[in-house]
Amino acid sequence: MEPVHIIQSHFVPLQMENIDTDQIIPARFLKATTREGFGKNLFRDWRYENNDEALPKKDFILNRKDYGGKILVAGKNFGCGSSREHAAWALLDYGFSVVISSFFADIFKGNSLNNGLLPVQVSELFLQKIFRLDKNAMLHVDLENQTIKMVATGEKETFEISSYKKNCLLNGYDDIDYLVSIKHDIELFEATISK
Repeated sequence: MEPVHIIQSHFVPLQMENIDTDQIIPARFLKATTREGFGKNLFRDWRYENNDEALPKKDFILNRKDYGGKILVAGKNFGCGSSREHAAWALLDYGFSVVISSFFADIFKGNSLNNGLLPVQVSELFLQKIFRLDKNAMLHVDLENQTIKMVATGEKETFEISSYKKNCLLNGYDDIDYLVSIKHDIELFEATISK
């Protein structure tokens, strides 16, 4: 995984609540076992007329050329529904590094953190302020300090993350990488209990 420290970027506002994992990546696209290639089917049923890539829906936010960036901002209860690691894969493969919402489904949040996608939970008030920003506005997400800031106004808010997952994201570790990183400590511990 790529380390995550500071992400400053334009953002894509998806002002809808209760977006479930089947809407993020429809089940019919879950046949692959590698993480690549899912981005082209992100929000597939919302992006295209009659499921035809030649017919993009002009009003859907991902099809608009005036929006882009590494940050997706969505309404509350993002990632609800079935457990689907592919949802995090699709968001990452599309180019998002951060998803912001006022509430995440627990399973989606865990799958995101395990795959290097940072879910940032903010207050509903702060979320609505982001949605009111100009489309050229930038957001600044600082994982080390656990803050998110609207660059134009300087207004910021803190967010919570487990210290373990924060450490993993800062270093680009998955769970196995983390264990390898503390191998020496494990060996010392084993030596003390085997005496």
